[in-house]
Amino acid sequence: MFPIINHPDYVAQIGDDHRFPIKKFGELFELLKKDQILNESNLYIPEPVSYEDLLRVHDADYVRKIDELSLSKEEEKALGFPMVPSVKRRSYVATGGTLLSAKLALTHRLACNTAGGSHHAFANMGSGYCVFNDVAVAAKHLIHHSKVKNILIFDLDVHQGDGTAKIFEQDDNVYTLSIHSKRNYPPIKQKGSKDIELEDGMRDEEYLEIVAKNLQFVNEMDIDFVFYVAGVDVHEDDRIGKLKITAEGIKKREQMVIANFFKKNIPLCGVLGGGYNKSFDQLVYLHSILHRTCNKILKNGN
Repeated sequence: MFPIINHPDYVAQIGDDHRFPIKKFGELFELLKKDQILNESNLYIPEPVSYEDLLRVHDADYVRKIDELSLSKEEEKALGFPMVPSVKRRSYVATGGTLLSAKLALTHRLACNTAGGSHHAFANMGSGYCVFNDVAVAAKHLIHHSKVKNILIFDLDVHQGDGTAKIFEQDDNVYTLSIHSKRNYPPIKQKGSKDIELEDGMRDEEYLEIVAKNLQFVNEMDIDFVFYVAGVDVHEDDRIGKLKITAEGIKKREQMVIANFFKKNIPLCGVLGGGYNKSFDQLVYLHSILHRTCNKILKNGN
């Protein structure tokens, strides 16, 4: 069984004209149900993340501001979302969703959230549509409770996971590897464990070679657990991506990454990451490739 984690509150009320395609989370849920990837037997609904887990990563004062909806105008602008109750609620349940996904991956080898990958959130601030750094919170939980010792965060979103890199810059138990666009957001990059910068306009063959090379690199490491940030903003029709990766290239990427760790018997928790495709329907389908691939690998064993 392939666990999929979803909550109806992943869709916050930010207005239909907002640049962030918030409705993709609900439509992804519906598409996975329609295509029989998701049903009652493998659907898990998360609880909101606890304060205890949040405070292992985020500053108490920042969490308080989120709870009180009291971000300044400058802080809200950096975040990119209006600070309204449904955004706060979404941040808690989406982070709880990644934590639940991580726990289920320990048992089932693969588990995926239908949200997550908020890698621009720093310990003391939100940015780039990221309130809480869900992967960082889940990683700290696993280590704190001695579930695993050495974690890899394999981030293939088109944007660098700058918040994640900063959070773990002094943590020897978490290795961050980000393969991202050189000339894209964020304007100031952080120093992760390993950062690969890609030139504008890169196409499938070169991109997949780089991913494969870095999989070979991490395969030499002592890793107990993988968080995979499967951003689809690398796609050629993404509004802000700057790369030229096809849907077929994304399919090959997901197969390559997920099968690599599955064969090594390393649990993998998949999260969505970014996607801003010109076509909303195509965006939802591209995000679903992560779940389709995990489902197929668990069924077929490769």
